[in-house]
Amino acid sequence: MRSNALSRATLCSSLLLSILPSVAIAEPFAIKVDGLSHGQFANEQVYGGFGCHGDNVSPHISWTHVPPGTKSIVVTIHDPDAPTGGLGWTHWEVVNIPASQSSLEKGASGNPTMLPAGALETLTDFGESKYGGPCPPQGTAHRYVVTASALSVPGIDVKAASSPALVAYQMHGKIIAQAKYVAKYHRAAE
Repeated sequence: MRSNALSRATLCSSLLLSILPSVAIAEPFAIKVDGLSHGQFANEQVYGGFGCHGDNVSPHISWTHVPPGTKSIVVTIHDPDAPTGGLGWTHWEVVNIPASQSSLEKGASGNPTMLPAGALETLTDFGESKYGGPCPPQGTAHRYVVTASALSVPGIDVKAASSPALVAYQMHGKIIAQAKYVAKYHRAAE
């Protein structure tokens, strides 16, 4: 009897192992920001204002392994460490990016011909509908969370003048998955 049970267990294990290699394991949705030095924004991406002296060029951002069912992408850059009473600071939002796209080109902000067709930049906490780079208070290091959100709808109903809160509201219940990358920036004391 024991021999029969052992033979069945061996047979089941062999069958299971022969099936497993054919099962595809999906790669996780991922986002990448190019042009950073050891995860830190360079002066090229830093804001040009509020006492910061950067070039304010939006970075190249790419994403891979978009989940099935995705119909559009939203990309945001948000500083959760900004001294705003816990709300943080939105540095960039690009909505209604077609799911077929896999990146935002360096310097695309403010240049509609460089954005994917149908994509729209919405209002940031700088009060403009374009990229605003890192500019934390002197002497502090801040985290900048770059997020790609895969949505189940082809687009959300917002305008260029829509606030970050309205964008988040319109995304609610439509997010299939999110990929996050945390960059940093430390503003040295002058």
